[in-house]
Amino acid sequence: MKINRVGVDLAKNVFPLHGVDRKGKALWKRRLTRGKWLAVLCDTVEPGTEIGMEACAGAHHWARQLMQRGYPVKIIPPQFVKPFIKSNKNDANDAAEFSYPK
Repeated sequence: MKINRVGVDLAKNVFPLHGVDRKGKALWKRRLTRGKWLAVLCDTVEPGTEIGMEACAGAHHWARQLMQRGYPVKIIPPQFVKPFIKSNKNDANDAAEFSYPK
């Protein structure tokens, strides 16, 4: 199966990533450090795959980095993220929420 969408929860040091196929089935989950996440993402996920992340201070920086590498990026405002969180708010669950179609 091909990864169609990846959710990233931007944090200080460790970024959880969550990739799903077009049916929403989780295919890829990783927790990567700030220095490695972009390289691993580019090696694992082909350009053109949609990347979703919550708007924060660093989101636009990372979105520019991803767009330069050929990934479409959706930055979601925080007030629209909260309704999608099912339970147990943590970074890994946030990343999973950004990857599912809404």
